[in-house]
Amino acid sequence: MSKALIIVDIQNDYFENGAMELVGSLKASENAKKILSKFRNEKLPIVHIQHLSVAPGSFFFLPETEGQKIHDHVKPLENEKVIEKYYPNSFRETELLEYLQSHQVTDLAFVGMMTHMCIDATVRAAKDLGFNCTVIGDATATKDLEINGSNAIAADVQTAFLAGLNFFYAEVKMTKDYIVI
Repeated sequence: MSKALIIVDIQNDYFENGAMELVGSLKASENAKKILSKFRNEKLPIVHIQHLSVAPGSFFFLPETEGQKIHDHVKPLENEKVIEKYYPNSFRETELLEYLQSHQVTDLAFVGMMTHMCIDATVRAAKDLGFNCTVIGDATATKDLEINGSNAIAADVQTAFLAGLNFFYAEVKMTKDYIVI
Protein backbone atom coordinates (compact mmCIF):
# COMPACT_ATOMS: atom_id res chain seq x y z
CA MET A 1 0.00 0.00 0.00
CA SER A 2 1.19 3.45 -0.90
CA LYS A 3 -0.77 6.54 0.03
CA ALA A 4 -0.83 10.12 -1.20
CA LEU A 5 -2.48 13.36 -0.16
CA ILE A 6 -4.64 15.22 -2.67
CA ILE A 7 -5.21 18.88 -1.76
CA VAL A 8 -8.06 20.14 -3.92
CA ASP A 9 -8.50 23.84 -4.70
CA ILE A 10 -7.52 25.46 -1.40
CA GLN A 11 -7.18 28.78 -3.20
CA ASN A 12 -7.53 32.40 -2.14
CA ASP A 13 -10.89 33.07 -3.82
CA TYR A 14 -12.55 30.71 -1.30
CA PHE A 15 -11.52 32.87 1.68
CA GLU A 16 -12.71 36.15 3.18
CA ASN A 17 -12.77 38.89 0.52
CA GLY A 18 -12.38 36.27 -2.21
CA ALA A 19 -14.68 36.04 -5.22
CA MET A 20 -16.39 32.83 -3.90
CA GLU A 21 -16.06 32.83 -0.11
CA LEU A 22 -17.00 29.53 1.49
CA VAL A 23 -18.35 28.85 4.96
CA GLY A 24 -15.58 27.51 7.19
CA SER A 25 -12.77 27.84 4.67
CA LEU A 26 -10.26 29.18 7.19
CA LYS A 27 -10.81 26.36 9.72
CA ALA A 28 -10.78 23.76 6.92
CA SER A 29 -7.47 25.14 5.63
CA GLU A 30 -5.97 25.00 9.11
CA ASN A 31 -6.95 21.33 9.37
CA ALA A 32 -5.64 20.68 5.85
CA LYS A 33 -2.32 22.20 6.95
CA LYS A 34 -2.15 19.65 9.80
CA ILE A 35 -2.76 16.78 7.36
CA LEU A 36 -0.19 18.26 4.97
CA SER A 37 2.37 18.35 7.79
CA LYS A 38 1.71 14.67 8.52
CA PHE A 39 2.35 13.71 4.89
CA ARG A 40 5.46 15.90 4.69
CA ASN A 41 6.85 14.37 7.90
CA GLU A 42 6.20 10.87 6.56
CA LYS A 43 7.72 11.81 3.17
CA LEU A 44 4.62 10.62 1.30
CA PRO A 45 3.47 11.94 -2.08
CA ILE A 46 1.52 15.19 -2.03
CA VAL A 47 -0.46 16.58 -4.96
CA HIS A 48 -1.80 20.13 -4.98
CA ILE A 49 -4.72 20.63 -7.35
CA GLN A 50 -5.20 24.18 -8.60
CA HIS A 51 -8.36 25.11 -10.46
CA LEU A 52 -8.16 27.74 -13.18
CA SER A 53 -11.41 29.09 -14.59
CA VAL A 54 -11.20 29.90 -18.27
CA ALA A 55 -14.81 29.33 -19.31
CA PRO A 56 -16.76 32.38 -20.51
CA GLY A 57 -18.51 34.08 -17.60
CA SER A 58 -16.10 32.75 -14.96
CA PHE A 59 -15.64 35.12 -12.03
CA PHE A 60 -13.34 33.24 -9.66
CA PHE A 61 -10.04 31.37 -10.03
CA LEU A 62 -9.27 33.54 -13.01
CA PRO A 63 -5.73 32.90 -14.30
CA GLU A 64 -3.03 35.27 -13.09
CA THR A 65 -5.10 36.69 -10.20
CA GLU A 66 -4.49 36.58 -6.46
CA GLY A 67 -7.69 34.57 -6.13
CA GLN A 68 -6.39 31.63 -8.15
CA LYS A 69 -3.23 31.26 -6.04
CA ILE A 70 -2.97 28.37 -3.59
CA HIS A 71 -3.61 29.60 -0.04
CA ASP A 72 -0.56 30.14 2.18
CA HIS A 73 -1.75 27.51 4.71
CA VAL A 74 -1.03 24.77 2.18
CA LYS A 75 1.46 26.47 -0.10
CA PRO A 76 3.35 23.84 -2.11
CA LEU A 77 7.01 23.20 -1.52
CA GLU A 78 9.26 23.12 -4.55
CA ASN A 79 9.35 19.30 -4.67
CA GLU A 80 5.56 18.87 -4.37
CA LYS A 81 3.45 18.17 -7.43
CA VAL A 82 1.02 20.89 -8.60
CA ILE A 83 -1.59 19.97 -11.19
CA GLU A 84 -3.77 22.57 -12.86
CA LYS A 85 -7.33 21.61 -13.74
CA TYR A 86 -10.26 23.19 -15.53
CA TYR A 87 -13.13 20.94 -14.40
CA PRO A 88 -14.51 19.82 -11.00
CA ASN A 89 -13.09 16.29 -11.45
CA SER A 90 -9.34 16.56 -10.83
CA PHE A 91 -8.72 13.53 -13.04
CA ARG A 92 -10.44 15.00 -16.12
CA GLU A 93 -7.90 16.08 -18.74
CA THR A 94 -5.04 16.18 -16.22
CA GLU A 95 -2.00 14.04 -15.46
CA LEU A 96 -3.26 13.09 -11.99
CA LEU A 97 -4.00 9.43 -12.72
CA GLU A 98 -0.67 8.89 -14.48
CA TYR A 99 1.21 10.61 -11.67
CA LEU A 100 -0.43 8.45 -8.99
CA GLN A 101 0.12 5.26 -10.99
CA SER A 102 3.78 6.14 -11.54
CA HIS A 103 4.18 6.34 -7.74
CA GLN A 104 2.27 3.05 -7.18
CA VAL A 105 -0.33 4.89 -5.07
CA THR A 106 -3.33 2.84 -3.97
CA ASP A 107 -4.77 4.96 -1.14
CA LEU A 108 -5.72 8.62 -1.28
CA ALA A 109 -6.49 11.13 1.44
CA PHE A 110 -8.44 14.20 0.35
CA VAL A 111 -8.68 17.70 1.79
CA GLY A 112 -9.97 20.78 0.03
CA MET A 113 -12.83 22.71 -1.42
CA MET A 114 -15.73 22.76 -2.41
CA THR A 115 -17.13 19.66 -0.75
CA HIS A 116 -20.26 19.61 -2.91
CA MET A 117 -18.39 20.11 -6.18
CA CYS A 118 -14.69 19.34 -6.70
CA ILE A 119 -14.22 17.12 -3.64
CA ASP A 120 -17.33 15.12 -4.54
CA ALA A 121 -16.43 14.79 -8.24
CA THR A 122 -12.79 13.90 -7.61
CA VAL A 123 -13.40 11.38 -4.82
CA ARG A 124 -16.08 9.56 -6.81
CA ALA A 125 -13.79 9.42 -9.84
CA ALA A 126 -10.89 8.16 -7.70
CA LYS A 127 -13.00 5.33 -6.27
CA ASP A 128 -14.21 4.40 -9.75
CA LEU A 129 -10.57 4.27 -10.84
CA GLY A 130 -9.81 1.75 -8.08
CA PHE A 131 -8.31 3.91 -5.34
CA ASN A 132 -9.13 3.51 -1.64
CA CYS A 133 -10.30 6.95 -0.53
CA THR A 134 -10.40 8.84 2.76
CA VAL A 135 -11.89 12.31 3.03
CA ILE A 136 -10.87 14.46 5.97
CA GLY A 137 -14.28 15.99 6.57
CA ASP A 138 -13.24 18.93 8.73
CA ALA A 139 -10.52 19.82 6.21
CA THR A 140 -13.14 20.52 3.54
CA ALA A 141 -15.55 23.43 3.11
CA THR A 142 -18.62 24.32 1.11
CA LYS A 143 -21.29 27.02 0.87
CA ASP A 144 -25.00 27.62 1.11
CA LEU A 145 -26.86 26.32 -1.94
CA GLU A 146 -30.24 27.02 -3.50
CA ILE A 147 -32.45 25.01 -5.82
CA ASN A 148 -35.94 25.85 -7.04
CA GLY A 149 -36.46 28.40 -4.29
CA SER A 150 -35.29 26.10 -1.50
CA ASN A 151 -32.16 26.93 0.44
CA ALA A 152 -29.67 24.57 2.06
CA ILE A 153 -27.27 26.04 4.58
CA ALA A 154 -23.60 25.12 4.25
CA ALA A 155 -23.61 22.89 7.34
CA ASP A 156 -26.41 20.78 5.84
CA VAL A 157 -24.71 20.69 2.43
CA GLN A 158 -21.48 19.58 4.11
CA THR A 159 -23.21 16.85 6.11
CA ALA A 160 -25.17 15.56 3.12
CA PHE A 161 -22.20 15.37 0.76
CA LEU A 162 -19.85 13.82 3.31
CA ALA A 163 -22.54 11.28 4.26
CA GLY A 164 -23.05 10.47 0.59
CA LEU A 165 -19.34 9.89 0.04
CA ASN A 166 -19.03 7.87 3.24
CA PHE A 167 -21.78 5.51 2.09
CA PHE A 168 -19.59 3.89 -0.61
CA TYR A 169 -16.94 6.15 -2.10
CA ALA A 170 -14.76 7.02 0.88
CA GLU A 171 -14.21 6.71 4.57
CA VAL A 172 -14.80 10.12 6.12
CA LYS A 173 -12.62 10.96 9.12
CA MET A 174 -11.86 14.04 11.16
CA THR A 175 -8.38 15.59 11.32
CA LYS A 176 -7.70 14.52 14.93
CA ASP A 177 -8.57 10.91 14.09
CA TYR A 178 -6.58 10.78 10.87
CA ILE A 179 -3.43 12.28 12.36
CA VAL A 180 -3.10 9.46 14.90
CA ILE A 181 -3.07 6.80 12.16
